[in-house]
Amino acid sequence: MKAVLVSVVALFMSLALLVSGSAMLGTLVALRLDMEGVPKLLLGVVMAFYSTGFVLGAIYGVGVIRKVGHIRAFAVFAALACATTLAHPLFVSAPAWALMRLVVGFCLAGLMTVTESWINDRATNDSRGKLLGVYTINFYMASAAGQILVGFGNPMEFVAYTVVAMLIVLSLVPLSLTQSLIPTPPSSTESMGWRRLARQAPAGTTGALASGIALGAFAALAPVYALQAGRDVSEVAWYMAFSVFCAVLLQWPAGWLSDRWGRLPVLTALLFTGALAAVGTALLGTASVIALFGLSGALYALATGMYPVSVALANDQLPNDQLVAACAGMLRTYGVGTMIGPLLGAALMGVFGDPALFVFIGLSLLLAGIAVQYLFRVSDAVPLEEQGEYVTLGPISTPVLMELDPRNEEFEEHHPGEPAEWDLADKLEMMVIDPEQIEPLPDDDVTGPDPEHK
Repeated sequence: MKAVLVSVVALFMSLALLVSGSAMLGTLVALRLDMEGVPKLLLGVVMAFYSTGFVLGAIYGVGVIRKVGHIRAFAVFAALACATTLAHPLFVSAPAWALMRLVVGFCLAGLMTVTESWINDRATNDSRGKLLGVYTINFYMASAAGQILVGFGNPMEFVAYTVVAMLIVLSLVPLSLTQSLIPTPPSSTESMGWRRLARQAPAGTTGALASGIALGAFAALAPVYALQAGRDVSEVAWYMAFSVFCAVLLQWPAGWLSDRWGRLPVLTALLFTGALAAVGTALLGTASVIALFGLSGALYALATGMYPVSVALANDQLPNDQLVAACAGMLRTYGVGTMIGPLLGAALMGVFGDPALFVFIGLSLLLAGIAVQYLFRVSDAVPLEEQGEYVTLGPISTPVLMELDPRNEEFEEHHPGEPAEWDLADKLEMMVIDPEQIEPLPDDDVTGPDPEHK
């Protein structure tokens, strides 16, 4: 396990820089648009474009990697994301920023696909579960660090966006310097259709969708809510960082409880408790900093805990050979939720005021909890002795990472020291010269040994 971790340290460093930059940029965009007086509904549309781009990147980014290879694809995605980030303060308009959010979301999904594919290729059967846990913790801690960085800048100035671009560019360094073998190009992951997923695992699908709505709305609009509540940019940064950090604290307890009480009861409890935390934030968030931080942190932690429990519940109801396809379908369901959340949340904020954001999140979780408890309880209940292994998962990933899931019995281990196909292709390409590309020398220039020379 130690050798595997050493081999992927550079990849985790690149991922941390990427996630930090992305998290920082998301909060900067939300704050800047609000400071510019952009209507709430339009602000929500701009923020939803990021989720749209990420979903598209997770689907089509694999094709780019297969055509040009991991390092070239990483360089392309990083360059586009960097240039787009620097363009934000040059073209301050909602339509332009919506397009930029789409591009950044697509590029980040492509960048994560590269790193996740590489990590997946380094994993062994014994280490993949632990690697998945390290990946999840690394992601949340990097996201919290990115939020903290927001407090050191001004969303109205160019410098903050330059820092984001620097983080994205610096992510190239660890990956480019890694001495580990380049992995084989990732294959396109089959995704289970939404209708089939909803029919075979309705409770898990509902939980993933509700988690996406809550986290999508919170990540996009909570900075605006805190700013309008009288907090300065530094306080908003720490508020978002604290909320993200709380997500790490609930990952293990949620799994431990679901192993002993059952997936369905724990998912129901998370949904109802999350609804209470959201409504509490709406009522008390403007009155007390402690209440704002505490209730929002609880909400974010509960919402992130819903996703892995929902995936575990769905996997308990499906054959093992459908696990990767089901996880890919759950990711897309979550992605749809992250598009819906900012749109509806922003629309309600514009009509009823800023606290309507958390009322909307609370109602969404409440309705999902009622559906899971009263509509799907009989069909989706799985006895404790028939439950599979619980795995800590972060919802912000691509289908490529799902192959690492220890429940995936079709995982193919890449043996240490074994060169991947792409390694051999790249090396042959550099070593072999096409004879047809060699131009023959003119006859006059061809000289042989002097016949008179003895």
